[in-house]
Amino acid sequence: MPPAEGERSELLSVPRTGVYAKGSLDLVAVYDSLSSAYGDGSSGALATFMGIARSTSRTGKRVVEVVIEAYVENAELELRRIVSEATERHNLTFAGIWHLLGPFRPGEPIVLVASMGPRRKGVMDALAEMVERYKREPALFKKEVYADGTSEWVEE
Repeated sequence: MPPAEGERSELLSVPRTGVYAKGSLDLVAVYDSLSSAYGDGSSGALATFMGIARSTSRTGKRVVEVVIEAYVENAELELRRIVSEATERHNLTFAGIWHLLGPFRPGEPIVLVASMGPRRKGVMDALAEMVERYKREPALFKKEVYADGTSEWVEE
């Protein structure tokens, strides 16, 4: 499969930006595989963000599970668009967003965002942009399940 927009051909071992069922993709392994991309010296910076299920809600309730659902077709398109636009705007050599779907216990990783490029500022700016945009633009939905047995769909 050819690399997605924003992905270098040397990173064919890195999964394509998108949404994946929990258990079908190991975000820590994806993070580890990014090291193959900067060995040639063309990139001066790599920045990553890993979103992790929290044990406490914004209102202080104890969270026992976070459930992530998506309108997959929309989420896939939007994540790829975010990556493509950030790559172009910030002159990146690589960018990616990998979001998992399913139930998560507190402490489990849910999403990984990465940006790589020649200069630190562009890489950091792109990372911040992609993190903020993946929270708003794709059709991704988050439900918190609380220790008291109640649950709530939450917006970021």
